[in-house]
Amino acid sequence: MAGMEPDVQDFLKRIVQTVSVTVLFLLLHMTFGVYLNWAFFEDKPSTGNIIYYCIFLLSLAALIYFYYRVWRGKV
Repeated sequence: MAGMEPDVQDFLKRIVQTVSVTVLFLLLHMTFGVYLNWAFFEDKPSTGNIIYYCIFLLSLAALIYFYYRVWRGKV
């Protein structure tokens, strides 16, 4: 990337960071929610369901804040 302009390099860096963090977010929540069955209710909500959804909402808010921080500057 030595021959790239700094603006293009910064833009590509933002894209890579956004995609990487999004994939990590999705993989973690798919693993814990779907594979470990914490996202699905059986008859009534369990403690694991409540903890999972609280963590999901907090991490979703953190992800949106991360997007804001990465993309707030000049594009």
